[in-house]
Amino acid sequence: MTAELRNLAASLALPPMLLLAAALVLALLGWRGWRRASLLGAFAVAAVLLLATPFAAGLLAASLDRATPMPADAPEPAAIVILGAEAARGTAGPDIGPLTLERLRAGAALHRRLGLPILVTGGPIAPEGRPLAALMAESLAADFGVSARWIEPAARDTRDNARLAAALLRAGGIGAAHVVTHAWHMPRAVEAFARESFPARPAPVRRLRLPDARPSDWVPRPDHLAMSWFALREWAGRIVYALRDGR
Repeated sequence: MTAELRNLAASLALPPMLLLAAALVLALLGWRGWRRASLLGAFAVAAVLLLATPFAAGLLAASLDRATPMPADAPEPAAIVILGAEAARGTAGPDIGPLTLERLRAGAALHRRLGLPILVTGGPIAPEGRPLAALMAESLAADFGVSARWIEPAARDTRDNARLAAALLRAGGIGAAHVVTHAWHMPRAVEAFARESFPARPAPVRRLRLPDARPSDWVPRPDHLAMSWFALREWAGRIVYALRDGR
């Protein structure tokens, strides 16, 4: 299954699409005479509105922002791994998406601070499309004046990111690395590297403020609905990985 199809499946199987689909079905049942269906449909719509609030999005993101630190006896990181997120359609063709750009910016800043070489990882988003890692390397050079030493163009998901990046770095004599990804994605990323017995030091991007129930935390916003979806998708991914690996 391609990354595009996986994202489509996740969109349909998780809130808010799952809740909106349920609300639509319940509305039809209410129209056909099942009185309780209308009430249940209203609850489904209310749940979508709740997920769109900074309060719900912040709590979901905070539940994931707890990546396990590197073991005390792990070697010092000697490289920076930037995980790809998504691609977009630019004016000249395929381009990196906004989440990927945020990770590249953070990785470039870390490179300037530490002077460590960079590995970018990400396979094709669509069939016969260009690897995301190639687009990332081009953006690093053009937008930040930084060159990627390694380009890993085949990873289909986070597990592949870790497996293939670890293999490339070990071949170069590197036994640990800083991993750059969003804070809500970091636990799954670090767990994936741990399965490869490759120490990864978290370098999280964009931590959200922990909500404190101020009035503005209860005002729904589309960007916070997206954040809730990302967080729910991460929890689903972690559960799938745990069931698949038996831990």
